[in-house]
Amino acid sequence: MAAADVRVSPEVFLQMGRDILAKQAFSRLLGTELTRLSPGEVELQLPMRDDLTQQHGFAHGGVVSYLADNALTYAGGTAMQVPVVTSEFKVNYVRPAVGERLIARASAVAVSKTQAVCRCDVFAVKDGAEKLCAVAQGTIVRLGEGAAA
Repeated sequence: MAAADVRVSPEVFLQMGRDILAKQAFSRLLGTELTRLSPGEVELQLPMRDDLTQQHGFAHGGVVSYLADNALTYAGGTAMQVPVVTSEFKVNYVRPAVGERLIARASAVAVSKTQAVCRCDVFAVKDGAEKLCAVAQGTIVRLGEGAAA
């Protein structure tokens, strides 16, 4: 996420985040929505479709993993207020992601000048009820000087 001025209104900050999401071709392809954003915290949602499932009808693990990765990066980037990338992350799938929508909620838990360690919970929403389907943790790092932003 590019550097942002935290003195802007919450609505402007959210729109800045949505503008960045709109530049991500893969996020557009999947239909990802940025529903909440504040420094160090994010909520991404993804409406489920048949073409995002695996052979048993669950959300494909790659879709769940993508959503966690993107949420971790938003949380770290907005906490650090500099351009960032994911250095590493781990995901634990705790139950099949079955439902109409996936929701990823991430937050930065430890932030320095060069990195942020972030956590993310991914929920599947079915008939209005949220069920935890994955837990992730990752390290988000400042984008190096001279690297493409």
